[in-house]
Amino acid sequence: MTTNNSNDIDGHDVHDFELSLEDKFVAPKEVEVVATEQKAESRHLPNVLVDAQLMEEIASIPDRFGFKIGDVADLLDIKQYVLRYWEQEFELLKPKKASNNQRLYTKKDVENAFLIRKLLYRDKFSIEGARQALKDVKFAVKKEKDFNSVIQKIDFVQDQIKNFVDEIKRTKDLFN
Repeated sequence: MTTNNSNDIDGHDVHDFELSLEDKFVAPKEVEVVATEQKAESRHLPNVLVDAQLMEEIASIPDRFGFKIGDVADLLDIKQYVLRYWEQEFELLKPKKASNNQRLYTKKDVENAFLIRKLLYRDKFSIEGARQALKDVKFAVKKEKDFNSVIQKIDFVQDQIKNFVDEIKRTKDLFN
């Protein structure tokens, strides 16, 4: 994948878009055979970045309110300083800080960390390449949401026109 240093994608500043793994996505075909609870989780990740191994890793995340940096590092089998570095490099990874200044990762943060690890270690992206891949997905998600919004508005207008035509027909029938 080629990357550029521009923060501009088709005239849009990429910082205007937030990618949430909560966005609506469909699982790729090979992931659909995974167990039902794993299949449900697949909607949280962009389908272009998901594979069966990533889904298994995400399914293995304990269901807890928060994770300390050591817990996340152990789950990912990486060093804590790598996570700290990723926080600086990826907008997607922003854990909260507790009152004692310890990082507190949510389950969504841990999923994001697994995704970043997959891009960097398995897919062999550079940091910039992984960052660009995530930006490309953010932009595609934004375009899809915009397109769906336009479709909904067109459907609404069509319904309004149909109702208006029905009213005209009823009024015409009253005078006949």
